[in-house]
Amino acid sequence: LPPQFSGLLGTVYRRGNLSFTRDGNSLISPVGNRVSLFDLKNNKCETLPLATRLNIVCVGLSPDGSLAILVDEEGAALLVSLIGKCVIHQFYFHKPVHSVSFSPDGKKFVVTKDNLAYLYHAPGKKREFNAFVLDKTYYGPYDETTCIDWTDDSKCFAVGSKDMSTWVFGAERWANLIYYSLGGHKDVIVACFFEENSLDLYTISQDAALCVWQCDTELDGLKPMPPKDAAKEKKAAEDDEELLEEPKGEEIHGKADPSEQETRNKVKYSHVAKYFFNKEGDFNNLTAAAYHKKTHLLVAGFASGIFHLHELPDFNLIHSLSISDQRISSISINCTGDWIAFGCSGLGQLLVWEWQSESYVLKQQGHFNSMVSLAYSPDGQYIVTGGEDGKVKVWNTSSSFCFVTFTEHNSGVTAVTFTSTGYVVLSASLDGTVRAFDLHRYRNFRTFTSPRPSQFSCLAVDSSGEIVAAGSQDSFEIFVWSMQSGRLLDVLAGHEGPISSLSFNPMKCVLASASWDKTVKLWDMLDSWRTKETLIINSDVLVVAFRPDGKELAVAALNGQITFWDHENAVQTGSIEGRHDLQMGRKELDKITAKQAAKGKSFTTLCYSADGQSILAGGLSKFVCIYNVKEQILMKKFEISCNYSLDAMEEYLDRRKMTEFGSMALIDEGGGGDDGVAIPLPGVKRGDMSYRHFKPEIRVTCVRFCPTGRSWAATTTEGLLLYSLDSGLIFDPFELDIDVTPSNIHKTLSQKEYTMAIVMAFKLNEKKLIQEVVEAVPSSEVDVVCSSLPDLYVEKLLEFLASAFETSCHLEFYLIWAHKLLMLHGQKLKTRSVKLLPVIQFLQKSIQRHFENVSKLCEWNIYNVKYALAISQQRGMKRPAEETPGEEEELDSDSDYLM
Repeated sequence: LPPQFSGLLGTVYRRGNLSFTRDGNSLISPVGNRVSLFDLKNNKCETLPLATRLNIVCVGLSPDGSLAILVDEEGAALLVSLIGKCVIHQFYFHKPVHSVSFSPDGKKFVVTKDNLAYLYHAPGKKREFNAFVLDKTYYGPYDETTCIDWTDDSKCFAVGSKDMSTWVFGAERWANLIYYSLGGHKDVIVACFFEENSLDLYTISQDAALCVWQCDTELDGLKPMPPKDAAKEKKAAEDDEELLEEPKGEEIHGKADPSEQETRNKVKYSHVAKYFFNKEGDFNNLTAAAYHKKTHLLVAGFASGIFHLHELPDFNLIHSLSISDQRISSISINCTGDWIAFGCSGLGQLLVWEWQSESYVLKQQGHFNSMVSLAYSPDGQYIVTGGEDGKVKVWNTSSSFCFVTFTEHNSGVTAVTFTSTGYVVLSASLDGTVRAFDLHRYRNFRTFTSPRPSQFSCLAVDSSGEIVAAGSQDSFEIFVWSMQSGRLLDVLAGHEGPISSLSFNPMKCVLASASWDKTVKLWDMLDSWRTKETLIINSDVLVVAFRPDGKELAVAALNGQITFWDHENAVQTGSIEGRHDLQMGRKELDKITAKQAAKGKSFTTLCYSADGQSILAGGLSKFVCIYNVKEQILMKKFEISCNYSLDAMEEYLDRRKMTEFGSMALIDEGGGGDDGVAIPLPGVKRGDMSYRHFKPEIRVTCVRFCPTGRSWAATTTEGLLLYSLDSGLIFDPFELDIDVTPSNIHKTLSQKEYTMAIVMAFKLNEKKLIQEVVEAVPSSEVDVVCSSLPDLYVEKLLEFLASAFETSCHLEFYLIWAHKLLMLHGQKLKTRSVKLLPVIQFLQKSIQRHFENVSKLCEWNIYNVKYALAISQQRGMKRPAEETPGEEEELDSDSDYLM
């Protein structure tokens, strides 16, 4: 079965609002057209396997945390189950939506678009034909609506607008509540918040002003509309709806200046106080705010990256801190009020701050520009990425978090790789250096340079980790250094064009170099004559890759062909015409069609699978192709993105965007928008007019297979995408018979025929059932079962053990299984070592991770015991055998205190 999408690394936040889950331990962050769920307690990140058509701009989370509404740039919405992680319903709002908010009781939700607010019935537990049923449409603001907040009992909600007014509306019709606007501001309303269990209101505007509004009526004082009046209004609304094409529900119109007669005996608001954030004048526009009702904590974020914590209603400043030099786009507070999440869309930063201890719970940032290169560690636990921003980041594949960033390079990173030990990362850059980083101490311990400054475009390290080679773009030479001494060993000249790719043979000290001069040269590092062979290709060579066993070389050229070579005899063994499989999209400003443009396109990155039977290829397109090397056929095409906010996604241009003067895309509408920095010039109402909006082009810059053979990764415009075989529950039977059923397996297990039960469970191939059968085998019987297991199932059991180590707590039990299998079947497995290598590496990765965790714990415990003994000896205590009962009790209490 093909791998499924399993995760998005390298990007943690793009735009839109952040939301904490109901328990306050997880954070939902929109990343482009996908949604990531950050589990802050268990330090894990998961990207949901669903995507919208365009970038997500707002997320509405239901109070019980089971449902979420995701709305994209054009107003297309997805109703998503966060429990099943699937799409339940799709809906189109027809226009861009500014905000979505569920009522606290979860029965309704409000959507704001244009200058209107729409109240919908929220989807419930019952099956419904239409999950989004419009209840009421609220009119009032003159300009676009910006924010929503509900009262705690779901009776009323407030809507802020760009016309500097805030409107209070009722979810039901209340006899003593007329809808009118609250002014008092001189700029756009950024946020509005109700006080806890009250109609008292706080409104915050973009010019950093806070208004406090006091209501003369409590929530319990709202009187329902008499039934007769309500029925009349409902009938009138239904009559109007029949005349309209689009249903608008019950229409409710607010009044900006109601007459005195209308306001008599009605709910009244009075302006109590007005506070200003920028008293010193060193803060610019207020861009985001959040309020925690129980603790009365107000958090306000500014365009300069500063945030303020205030206690309301007295407006006492608790804390002020600068977290970035970029605009804070979104703020969210969790249910306990301890953690505050900040999103900065400019740099793609996501921060969770614990304000009481003044410490970070989470601090993640992706590459500022696009990622260019990636490499897996030998055990598959880590991925290193290099970007055009000059940063080298190392990611943990199990948690999806970046745990170290190296910023020593002064220019874009072009290539990254791990050494065979897995503890050294190498990176090549356009700044003329190759740097080696130590993953034990997180430092740059070697810097390799050339005699004359050169821009390095590619990098390779041999299997011993001793020889480092880098290719130059401008001098057409290959530089070879020693890792131990850091000295330049040799300069390999001979190419007549820029070096595009380097690859070391995993089994021999032979280097393959590809160049734009239409040749691939093979260099023997142990021979003084160096050049061993030159392979002539029909076109400029872009990338070379050796098969994991070192017996075959794959070459991708500018004409779109992938050729395979027996490099020992310099004979071509096969070729794949891959140009048509790339399937290029047409950019908005392209003058020629996608079909014509594809003729000049080719694969720019190649990688063999761990077993060497398949090859993965990607280029300037939204597709990654996987080919069978032996048959030379396309096995599967992966569409890495369906995000139409990126350029070159569509094959044909939309004719509605074409005019007699050219494409509408030529008209730049992004100048001085919301993201632009506001410059206070006389007579200028909008922001920075030099700001330009652009669409990034979809492309795949690098693909790599995991050494375990269970997953592969690609660096793309979207971020670092992971595809894994372990991502979903899929029924995939193996040699299935009619008698192999769960009930028969349980019956065989009860008769203590353990080997038979294991074989039957593997035939059905359901992971939970296999786990149940394996864990039912007594540890004393493991030896017998392993010796009687057929060879075919030994490999499958090893693969299962490797995946079980990831999640199971039965560490010793599974270690016994692994030990017995390898001891009894080791010789037979060795004969199939090339085929089994990915499985063994997967097992090694899982055991290594547990070893690191347990060894740290043991070292800590040994230290504590030694410390306790040292303290007891200092006090002159005797050995436990000679101790009196009183002394023994005293030592126990001391040990408890220390532990």
